[in-house]
Amino acid sequence: MQKNSKRNSNSGVSDIELNSVDADKEKKESQNNFVELLPPEVTFKIFSQLDIRSLCRASVACRSWNYAIRNSDSLWKPHCLTVRAVCQREIDDDQKRGYSWRVILLRNYQKSKVKHEWLSGRYSNICSPVSLPEKIMYPMDADTWGEILEAELER
Repeated sequence: MQKNSKRNSNSGVSDIELNSVDADKEKKESQNNFVELLPPEVTFKIFSQLDIRSLCRASVACRSWNYAIRNSDSLWKPHCLTVRAVCQREIDDDQKRGYSWRVILLRNYQKSKVKHEWLSGRYSNICSPVSLPEKIMYPMDADTWGEILEAELER
C-alpha cells in the first residue's frame, strides 16, 4: 500500500510539472503568434499582401493562422478576380451558385492555369497527345473546350 501511495504522490508532482511545462509552452507559442496578438484588421492587412502560394503556405503554418485565413473570405477575392481574367464564365457561375471566394478559387485556379496555356497557343502545334505533358491536363467542361477550340481556329 505504501508503495502505491508513494508512487501516486510522485506521479502527482510529475503531472503538475508537466502541466506547467505545457502551459509555459502554450504561453510562448501564443506570444509569438501575431494572429492572436494583433487586431483582426492588422492581421488581415498582413495576409492580404501574400500571393496565392504564400497564402496557402501560411494557412498550414498553425491552427490560428489556418483559422484566420480560411475564415477571411475577402482574402481570397482579389486572387479570384485575377483568375477571372481567364475563367470569367466559371467564376461568375460559381459566384451565382453562392460559393465562397476561397471555394471559387479552389475550384478554378488549376483550370485557369491550364486554360491560359491553351488559349495563349502553347499547345497549338502539338502533333500527338503523347506530346502533351500529363500534369498539364485538367478536367474541363465542354464550354471551356469550346473556347479553346475557337481560339485554335482563329489562329
